Amino acid sequence: LNTAMPDLSVVLLTLLAAAEAFYLPGVAPRDYLYGETVELKVNKLDSVHTQLPYDFYSLPFCTPDKIEESAENLGEVLSGDRIENSMYKISMKIIESCKILCRKFYKQGELKQFADKIKEEYRINWIVDNLPAATKFYTQEITADGEMEYSTHYEKGFALGFMGGEAIPGTLPDVAYVHNHVRLNLYYHEDSNSFKGFRIVAFEVEPYSVKHEIDGEWKGDHTKLLTCTPLHKVAAGMVPQAVSGLTGEDEEVIWTYDVQWAPSSVKWASRWDLYLKMTDSQIHWFSIINSTAIVLFLSAMLAMIMMRTLHRDFRRYNEIEDDEEAKREETGWKLVHAEVFRAPEFPTLLCVMVGTGYQLLGMAVTTLVFAVLGFLSPANRGALMLALLLLFVFMGIFAGYGGTRLYRFFGLTEWVQFTFWTAITFPGICFTIFFILNMFVWGEKSTGAVPYGTLIALLVLWFGISVPLVYLGSYFAFKRDPPKPVKKPGLIPRHIPEQAWYLSSFLSIFVGGILPFGACFIEIFFIMSSVWLHQFYYMFGFLFIVFIILFITCAEITIVMCYFQLCHEDYHWWWRAFLTAGSSALYLFLYSIMYFCTKMEIVKPVSTMLFFGYMFLISLGFFLMTGTIGFVSTFYFVETIYGSIKTE
Repeated sequence: LNTAMPDLSVVLLTLLAAAEAFYLPGVAPRDYLYGETVELKVNKLDSVHTQLPYDFYSLPFCTPDKIEESAENLGEVLSGDRIENSMYKISMKIIESCKILCRKFYKQGELKQFADKIKEEYRINWIVDNLPAATKFYTQEITADGEMEYSTHYEKGFALGFMGGEAIPGTLPDVAYVHNHVRLNLYYHEDSNSFKGFRIVAFEVEPYSVKHEIDGEWKGDHTKLLTCTPLHKVAAGMVPQAVSGLTGEDEEVIWTYDVQWAPSSVKWASRWDLYLKMTDSQIHWFSIINSTAIVLFLSAMLAMIMMRTLHRDFRRYNEIEDDEEAKREETGWKLVHAEVFRAPEFPTLLCVMVGTGYQLLGMAVTTLVFAVLGFLSPANRGALMLALLLLFVFMGIFAGYGGTRLYRFFGLTEWVQFTFWTAITFPGICFTIFFILNMFVWGEKSTGAVPYGTLIALLVLWFGISVPLVYLGSYFAFKRDPPKPVKKPGLIPRHIPEQAWYLSSFLSIFVGGILPFGACFIEIFFIMSSVWLHQFYYMFGFLFIVFIILFITCAEITIVMCYFQLCHEDYHWWWRAFLTAGSSALYLFLYSIMYFCTKMEIVKPVSTMLFFGYMFLISLGFFLMTGTIGFVSTFYFVETIYGSIKTE
């Protein structure tokens, strides 16, 4: 077991200084010449109120003659992305005004499709030169001099439409209006000394709703519009285009767009900065300070135990005492030296959970290292999801090795059967829940439903790579000499004295999980907002520091609680050590319930199932990872203190 978990101290200390993550762009910059075609691709429609993405062309927009799907990686498919071509024609530095995309006549059923999605606040996602379409907004911030200034930020995508109301002039309450005109604001950077041509560095969209009127007859792309001319562009306040509350058979909707180009001083390597700009960096620093205070408190308590109590105990226990009366008066953790390494109840289950915890911990640490180094840039869509999946698969070797070392420590020999349970238990739970949820999403005809071909690919990764790696790790562990306890368990279990109420397992376990969760709950809020509110999250520098603090907190709180337990001659510490740190996952799940009630506005039962189904899996993984941190730390602590005393 001593070699089951790799020493990460060098890596952690090296990367501690990286408080702010940087990114390495996922693609090489593309240089456009004047007039060169710039392709606009469409992506999914999504909404925070349903969590069900849909293909862009699931609504009857203007459709090209042939829809071509872009190649997507596994992470993009799992995220529900569907990237396709469009009819929009854009040329580098060519300004367009009132460009007609198409004219369509919609029946009531088609209008209802638009109205339903607008009521659910769906947003449109487009891509130009690998940059997502964004809506600009401003926030007020106080500078260091105490002055108020406005700061520019980006929100991903733009609204499909809006619901009318008294606050919006010219609209009727409860009537849906579609954004049928968009102004595409593209910004380019030019540097003749470094490269030839122009590089796109920003892509903003301003959506408008307008009931277009034709000047004369319809002439296709050459039709003149009364509601949009180069001198009088579409603006807010014009008569909007309704898609509900209409009585006619067919409703004419004309789709138009403008293209605006503007130079920018922003370099290509910095073009994601506005997307990833933090609106509340002070809160993150507050989180770091709060978490650090918790760690310092626990460290001081642990130092007191190690430097004062344990030092005094070591000195007393290692003295050669001839006074039999003094020996009879010995109390505390030393008295259970013959019991402390006795195998617990359900040792196989504990080993499976610890092995899976190694696997998750290896996945989390490696992902964070790659993210801090910038290899998981948002320019690489689906990269984070793909990295998590593949790293979990490849870390199966640590699950087999670490779990089997502990399994043999308990004197168990059926390692093949144990390895089987390690390889299928947690992945099996995840795949079963994921498959059930996927069936409901598939019933909603959402692109969030993973195709059967992708499900087969996931099974191949599981049984073709992960399971063999788990067996390989177990084989290496089994071939080594089994680890032996520093104190051999006695033949007859020692009687445990009656414990005070405040030392009960139930209380110590649930109290122990508060501090680890408290050390990271602020960062958890931003991660959940990124996942469920479709916001950008790229503060991996902060996250890495918080993860280190979480690691230390889990280790220290578990060691402290275990020491108090052993001092009262209760040697059943195995499961309690795992559950003390792991109980922070319970607070994570309870927090997700509060988040759902206060931040989410879910409108469909399937969406509720998705939220709680995935949060249960996240909480389960968090339980196994934090529980393993607490367990392994306590194991080394117990092994150290009992290996330092003399016993007969």
